[in-house]
Amino acid sequence: MRNYRKTALAAACVILSSVLSGCGDTGTKNYDKLLDKDSPVAITIWHYYNGIQQTQFDDMVAEFNNTVGMEKGIIVEAFSKNSVNELADSVVASLNNDAGADALPNIFGTYAETAYIADKKGALADISRFFTDEELDEYVDEYIAEGRINSGSGDQTLKIFPVAKSTEIMMINVTDWAKFAEAENVFFDDLSTWEGLADTAEKYYNYTDGLTPDIPNDGKAFFGRDSIANYMVTGAKQLGCAFAEPDGDGNVVVSADKEVLRRLWENYYVPFVKGYYAADSRFRSDDMKTGNIIAMVCSNSAASYCPNEVTINDDHTYPIDIAVLHVPNFEGCDPYIVQQGAGMSVVKSDDKTEYACAVFLKWFTEEERNIEFAVNSGYLPVKKSANDINKIISYKSDISDNLKGTFEVAIDEINSYNLYTSVPYEASADVRSYIDSTLTNTAKDAYEEASSRIDAGEDRTAVLDEYTNDAAFEKWYSDFAAGLGNVKNSG
Repeated sequence: MRNYRKTALAAACVILSSVLSGCGDTGTKNYDKLLDKDSPVAITIWHYYNGIQQTQFDDMVAEFNNTVGMEKGIIVEAFSKNSVNELADSVVASLNNDAGADALPNIFGTYAETAYIADKKGALADISRFFTDEELDEYVDEYIAEGRINSGSGDQTLKIFPVAKSTEIMMINVTDWAKFAEAENVFFDDLSTWEGLADTAEKYYNYTDGLTPDIPNDGKAFFGRDSIANYMVTGAKQLGCAFAEPDGDGNVVVSADKEVLRRLWENYYVPFVKGYYAADSRFRSDDMKTGNIIAMVCSNSAASYCPNEVTINDDHTYPIDIAVLHVPNFEGCDPYIVQQGAGMSVVKSDDKTEYACAVFLKWFTEEERNIEFAVNSGYLPVKKSANDINKIISYKSDISDNLKGTFEVAIDEINSYNLYTSVPYEASADVRSYIDSTLTNTAKDAYEEASSRIDAGEDRTAVLDEYTNDAAFEKWYSDFAAGLGNVKNSG
């Protein structure tokens, strides 16, 4: 009897040891057994790529299907939904089982806000189980953290996987800058802070106004930026009080710190109202093209749209050179930069299908392949080792000077700045839209009103003071804070 018990105990230990060794391994070997090349699993992907990006992605899907997919038994089929918004709308319609909506795909491209909605409905798979800690550590830490969309409540599941990212850079028309810089003794270093940028923009306005002494108040704007939301959201975080922060219990607290908003207001709204900043076209690259501004902040993925010539009044065109600089920071603050770009989420199904999705995502983000997709689509690779300008240049030696400068600056920002993206929550998309449109619209309205009064003969200094003094801020802040609360509560 005693020998029998010893034998049983030994057998149990062997079984337990086998189980534990399997858990300690990557787990992929066990999941690989689910796949069968003679009975392939089909996975569908919805994305928003167009043009060159779509061609590049489709080519990579075909390569996967003809190599790893064929070997393991995975067939990938990709469909473009044309734009980020259309893709998000399609996903939400499918989640809600709207009439005429397609069934959800196995993978869809997504920003955190849409993924948050899908996860609330229990639709997203946790794909962290298909990766070892060592594998996940190869990716930029903040990109993985963004995919843990419920981490505020201690949930460390991975619901969004990074595939390509972007940030922001500053681009300068150095042809026109050089003449101004020599005349006014200004330098690129003056543009390293938002405060310095505003001061430089004022000097540029006065400099260009002085070029036509017979025409008063016709100075030109110096600067514009594409995303005001990025300025506000990242700036608030940098200044010490983000608009939205998790409270540790799975909830998100939305706030509008008055001192923080004052600095944000003073360094965008005020110079905009005074004519030092501008936003006349849909994109700031268009304003650069017409000479309305000579400096802009835009996504690094939009750098290819930066013009190489300026056309004034449709009848005078001249070539320009471009310099790429880091995005300014607030004086006295640690450097912050926005991280943006959709990731991919896997829809809950079964182990076999979910694992097949993870195999594709892992393959797609291998270093060389991810660099190839990033360089050809204007995005940044997602692995730490791939964010290396020398590797990017070695891959594509014929890269233009503008794009080379863009990658150099963007990669330096990724590697040396604090990366930030706001946490998703019920009304996060609406709050972001409100933050963006409110500052933009109030600044434009005030500029137009002030300009109209100045053109009618009122004193410029007195009029501008009325729109930019303490009372003006108090009114703006009161309206902004009330509106922010309404938007948050309506979500």
